[in-house]
Amino acid sequence: MEIRMRRIFSIVACAVVALAGPGLVLAQGTVNPRVGTWNLNLAKSNFAGMPAPRSETRTVEAQGNGEKVTFDGVAADGSRIALTFTTNFDGKPVPIVGTGVAGDADMATVRRVDSRTQTSTTTKAGKVVATIRLVVSQDGKIITLTRKATDANGQPITQVLVWDKQ
Repeated sequence: MEIRMRRIFSIVACAVVALAGPGLVLAQGTVNPRVGTWNLNLAKSNFAGMPAPRSETRTVEAQGNGEKVTFDGVAADGSRIALTFTTNFDGKPVPIVGTGVAGDADMATVRRVDSRTQTSTTTKAGKVVATIRLVVSQDGKIITLTRKATDANGQPITQVLVWDKQ
C-alpha cells in the first residue's frame, strides 16, 4: 500500500510540474517591451514648430522594479543631448541628469498604465513642463510618444515622436 501511495504521489507531482512549469517559465520571462535601443524617426515625428534634433537614440534598461532611460543625440543647434533618469513607476519624482533636456526639466514622474503604456510628467523647479504618454506598438517595434507642453510664447503644443527599435 505504501509503495502504491508513493507511486500515486510521484505521478501527481510530475503532472503538477508538467502543467505549472511552462506557466512559471513564461511568467519569469515576461519581457518589458520598452527595453532596448530605439532611434528617433525624424521623418515620422512631428515637432510642432520646434526645431527637430539632428539625431537621438533612446536606450531603456531594466533596473530593479523600473527602468533606466538614457538619451544620446545631437540637438538642432549641434549641441549634445545626453541625459538619463531611473524610475520605479511608483509615482515619485526622480531627477533627470544631463544636458539637452526638453523644457530644461529637472525631474520626471513616471507611471505604468499597462505593459505597453506609460504616462509621465516632467517638471522644472516644481512647475510642470510637459505631460507625456508613451505607447509601444503591439509588435514591439515602434514607440509613439505624445508630449504636450507650452512653446516659448506660452501657446500649447503637442509633439508626436516616433521611435524605431534597433
